[in-house]
Amino acid sequence: MHTPWWRNRRLLPLLVQATVGLVVLVTIAYLLGNLVRNLSAAGLLLSWRWLNLPAGFDISESLLPFNAELPYWRALLAGLVNTVRVVLIALVGATLLGTAVGTAAFSSNGLLRRLSRTYVELIRNVPLLLQLLFWYFVVFLSLPDGSAAIQLPWVVLAKSGLHLGSPQLVNGVWQGSLRITLEFAALLTGLIIHSGAFIAEVVRGGVAAVPPGQWEAARSLGLHAGQTLSRIVLPQALRVIVPALNSQYISLAKNSSLAVACGYSDLYSVAETTLNQTGRSVEVVLILLGTYLAMDLVISGLMNRLNRLVQIQER
Repeated sequence: MHTPWWRNRRLLPLLVQATVGLVVLVTIAYLLGNLVRNLSAAGLLLSWRWLNLPAGFDISESLLPFNAELPYWRALLAGLVNTVRVVLIALVGATLLGTAVGTAAFSSNGLLRRLSRTYVELIRNVPLLLQLLFWYFVVFLSLPDGSAAIQLPWVVLAKSGLHLGSPQLVNGVWQGSLRITLEFAALLTGLIIHSGAFIAEVVRGGVAAVPPGQWEAARSLGLHAGQTLSRIVLPQALRVIVPALNSQYISLAKNSSLAVACGYSDLYSVAETTLNQTGRSVEVVLILLGTYLAMDLVISGLMNRLNRLVQIQER
């Protein structure tokens, strides 16, 4: 007996997928056509020539040398370098902090356990934007300057920035071998503390997934708590921790775009200034979308590779 097409289990899924795909393509074509018509009416057809025009603005902080006479593409590149800089450092800092706090949840010290839980619950329930504003306006901008600055061995905390490498006060101005701006310090602190709380939960969940028998076996061998965590528990917990870390790392990279709240010149901040000056909203947004997408794909690819390495290989 011939089966009707609407009951064919092989044909029906293909028809549904083809129909959905066609609807998506038609929708995209309509939106692109509408975009082209609107841009044509405004005299702003897609063009990338403006990237070679002088930017006409300075960047307050940049690892890549930049001045107002350089083109827009160089300004966007300088912003990208600043973004990658803060993301890389924040990833390392948040991972170390999250690992320490996550493992502290299993400490035999009750006070340490409560402190770790309080930190996680407090930070996770306060928006990152508010945390960045707190660190920048309440903490770092409230630092004293001049001789009243906070002076530590090899470090001086002042309103003019964080000065490292035996800084000295010269004519009322602190000078050292390395200066970290308050904008960068506030953004980095906020990202590390915020992401560290989420990573701590990931680490805690991974450690909790290790069978209790592993702890008991380690104690029977005479290993103390630190050795048990570092040599027995954490290596086994990695197969649970790493996949969840992928999402946290990607979120950290995307959250770095809130740097504008601290006045730090990241890619988003530079792109916003570029958009306001050129009026090239579509091109600038496409650059932002493509850049953040590429950054997240790189992070995801590296973490997926790491995930394959830490998985237990069956024999």
